[in-house]
Amino acid sequence: MLKESLYYSKILLFGEYGIIHDSMGLSIPYNDYNGKLLFTKKPNEDALDSNKKLEKFLIHLEGLKASNNLPCSLNLDKFRSDLEQGMHFDSSIPQGFGVGSSGAIVAAIYDNYCKDKIASNANMSNSQFIDLKKTFGSLESFYHGKSSGLDPLICYLNLPVLIKSKEEVGTVGLPDTTKGKGAIFLMNTGSTGKTQPLVQHFMERCKEEGFRKMLKGQFKKYNDACIDAFLNKKSKPLLRNMKGLSSILLEHFKPMIPKVYHNLWQEGIDSNAYYLKLCGSGGGGFILGFTEDLEKAQSKLEGYPLNVIHRF
Repeated sequence: MLKESLYYSKILLFGEYGIIHDSMGLSIPYNDYNGKLLFTKKPNEDALDSNKKLEKFLIHLEGLKASNNLPCSLNLDKFRSDLEQGMHFDSSIPQGFGVGSSGAIVAAIYDNYCKDKIASNANMSNSQFIDLKKTFGSLESFYHGKSSGLDPLICYLNLPVLIKSKEEVGTVGLPDTTKGKGAIFLMNTGSTGKTQPLVQHFMERCKEEGFRKMLKGQFKKYNDACIDAFLNKKSKPLLRNMKGLSSILLEHFKPMIPKVYHNLWQEGIDSNAYYLKLCGSGGGGFILGFTEDLEKAQSKLEGYPLNVIHRF
């Protein structure tokens, strides 16, 4: 029997790319999108496509098992049997938009087929969080080439997760959503991004001393300060550091930002009406925005639909 669980999408508020190099990260569940494993007697085209893609994932996992590299005890025979009966992942999570479509699949497979799984629990020990994150990173590498494991972890727990370092991970409470003028919003670019080539580009850049120095210095400083300010409800420091982070991203992560948004990105920094940042790996999908005055940002971004996810 499959679990009835829904696996929700996620938003990485802070830490994209930086968490690979020990910056802090903050990721939250995003309940507007979700998916679950289903059996369908009369599958449509999407269900058949999902079934084929899951089989490719299964073949990858069987290869890991054969080489003794499977990170957890998965019942792959049962997985194969269920696929032969038409199982697929029924999902509303858009692929290539930075909100965890592959993370939800990995979480669902782990939850349903792992024989010795770590139960989803906000009170897990730090070592359990780290073990789970490493397991998910290994499983999700099929989709991205290299994965931090954070996306499946969020989708599995359905709780906000704060990464303080590679060795310190845990759930965290978020500030209450208030009716303030400030807001965090999603902006839809209307195009998908491909994570794997962007991550490969990033890893190549990390071989450059200057780029690594920027990551460990300016990027980490602004990124970590944003997380601290957000969690402590300090809107002025949040926006001040967001401006710095937005500038760093535009200067050093241009390939991850669709070209048509470069000027819009700079305009936000120059006008202080809003600040944009990557949502996940970038290249398309969603862009995250922060503003101290939502109405002002909306007037500046007229023609771009904004989906508000948090008010402050």
